[in-house]
Amino acid sequence: MAYTAIDNPELYFQAKLYTGSGGTQSITLDGDEDMQPDLVWIKSRADTNPHTVVDAVRGATKVIWTNVSSAEGTYTDEVTAFDSDGFTLGASSNAYANENTETHVAWCWKESVTAGFDIIAYTGQGIDTAFDVSHNLSAVPDWIMIKARSTDQAWRVYHKNMTTADPYSTRMVLSEDGGETSNALGLDADPTSSVINIGTGTGCTNASGATFICYAWTDIQGFSKFGSYTGNGNADGTFIYTGFKPAFFITKNATDAGDNWILWDNKRDTFNLTDNGLAPNSSEAEFTDCDIDFVSNGIKIRNSTGRHNGTGDTHIYMAFAEAPFVNSNGVPC
Repeated sequence: MAYTAIDNPELYFQAKLYTGSGGTQSITLDGDEDMQPDLVWIKSRADTNPHTVVDAVRGATKVIWTNVSSAEGTYTDEVTAFDSDGFTLGASSNAYANENTETHVAWCWKESVTAGFDIIAYTGQGIDTAFDVSHNLSAVPDWIMIKARSTDQAWRVYHKNMTTADPYSTRMVLSEDGGETSNALGLDADPTSSVINIGTGTGCTNASGATFICYAWTDIQGFSKFGSYTGNGNADGTFIYTGFKPAFFITKNATDAGDNWILWDNKRDTFNLTDNGLAPNSSEAEFTDCDIDFVSNGIKIRNSTGRHNGTGDTHIYMAFAEAPFVNSNGVPC
């Protein structure tokens, strides 16, 4: 039986629900232990505001959005600080992350080798020049997301379970609903335990002089999982073993274009069915036609929709834990 490497996932990932005030407010995370986040991703639940992403490497006021290809913007009325157990929001009547009376969800990660997460900033060398970007994971990244900061470029996503023999030669786009596409990611080789190989041919990852931000994760037993599954098109859908009860789950149909990315968490749904979805590539409000169950050791698909259960389709996913199935002492949680 697999034990966990992290007994308390709340030290490295937490989801948080809050209501916007339009004024300055501090958002405190709900976990039993304090966690100062290094990456905060926020979405209004009832409104069609974009997904707001900030991180500690770029600075709290530097915003990018998962559903558009726009360059980074500077906003003092969104997230203004990363606090010892949460984050601070600035004052504005219509800020995407703090609109008055609007309900919001924030997903927060701590950058840590222990948790298998690294945030890397780099500068492009030009589409004819391949080069290596160092990371601090001490393991091969399983999921990589890259976004240009200084130019309008679409997000690029690498996943270890792309369907081709060489995953680095294919990509997904977080800000679009397309399926897996070959030869357009901009990596020169599969990543290693020390570097990400930035390749030639695309400004999305290597425009000359452009600045980029890269989020890289690797599997941590009992805490995070990055894999793929095959849909069966049936309401009695696939079971995905993770080795933990999930707190967060995101998936994308890699086979078919036209299906949105979709994500769930354990705060918007506190019991099964877990059916409140949001689409990272869309500003649409929360929707409820995406049934799954979060169980003690994984995810059970409960819906036949092609977005996350297309018949014979390959779906890539990432998941983070609420609690490990078995703790580091071998005790079931």
